[in-house]
Amino acid sequence: MSIKKVAQLAGVSTATVSRYLNNPEQVKEHTRRKVQAAIDETGYAPNTLARNFRRGRTSLIVVVLPTVGDPFLDNVMRGIWRVADELGYSILIRDTQSNSHEFDEYTDMVFSKQADGILLLASISPFEEPTDRKSSNKVHPPIVLGLESVTAELNQFPSVRVDNVAAAADGTDYLIQLGHHRIGFIAGKRNSLLTHDREKGFRKAMRKAKLSVDSGWVVEGEQTLEGARRAARRLLTHKQRPTAIFCANDEMALGAIHEIKNAGLKIPQDISVIGFDDIRYAEIMDPPLTTIAQPAEEIGERTMRRLCQAIDGTDTDAEPEIVPHKLIVRKSTGTAPR
Repeated sequence: MSIKKVAQLAGVSTATVSRYLNNPEQVKEHTRRKVQAAIDETGYAPNTLARNFRRGRTSLIVVVLPTVGDPFLDNVMRGIWRVADELGYSILIRDTQSNSHEFDEYTDMVFSKQADGILLLASISPFEEPTDRKSSNKVHPPIVLGLESVTAELNQFPSVRVDNVAAAADGTDYLIQLGHHRIGFIAGKRNSLLTHDREKGFRKAMRKAKLSVDSGWVVEGEQTLEGARRAARRLLTHKQRPTAIFCANDEMALGAIHEIKNAGLKIPQDISVIGFDDIRYAEIMDPPLTTIAQPAEEIGERTMRRLCQAIDGTDTDAEPEIVPHKLIVRKSTGTAPR
């Protein structure tokens, strides 16, 4: 079925049908109804590939994330998919497996304009040009970060995230108000900026309360369950065992809780645990996890909309967009033991 047949049936020109398909807001409402009725009657399906070629667009967005299946990033992706469906974009997901390898096939795809834009979700960029391309004049498409920068060079790109320093400080303040003076912190990877601001907020709150942080109370948990279990074991065997542990994400909090129970300790009677992210498992942990909630789906939606604005050239601002966080109090925290 051709566009010409749709135009004849609707009683309009082929140019009007084309305008309706590409920019419906430029067509009067009664004309839109006639064209859509003709499309419904004929079953006409526009040639999206040809239309995108004429527009110089692919309607494809590449989303890069460190691992598929992360419960928090799953929620961010829900927001991205929702806006992508609304605006007619397809999504291609790239899982970097949390490493820093260069991926030539994706580099070639992006620099040959097979993608309109890139979303980096708490991830490195796999689109660094190999050394022999550094002097080329190829330009990458727009890039927007969902969540934090994981390397300093990514700070040049716009982002949508919470204020991690303020959020971690709020969580630490809550533990201090419960009477905890010895508070441990399970951080992420030392070579990643991902949880650095959360550690910064933790230390800021401790300084404000004039509480010292023993060098053995801050340990690396690698942002994984196993890494957090090893970190928790170190904290539990410290000569001055913390009475509370702040984990830089909820997955590490889950690992810490497992080790605390294995050691025969009770939560929160012997030791309190707080996480960060409010993943879907947080509420059903045993005990339910006190955590800092990030509005994951909202971050996904705002990130996708901001990228679309960058693609259209209507957003050239590199400043981060800060969304609100919230302390969710559950049963994994309590007053400090005497």
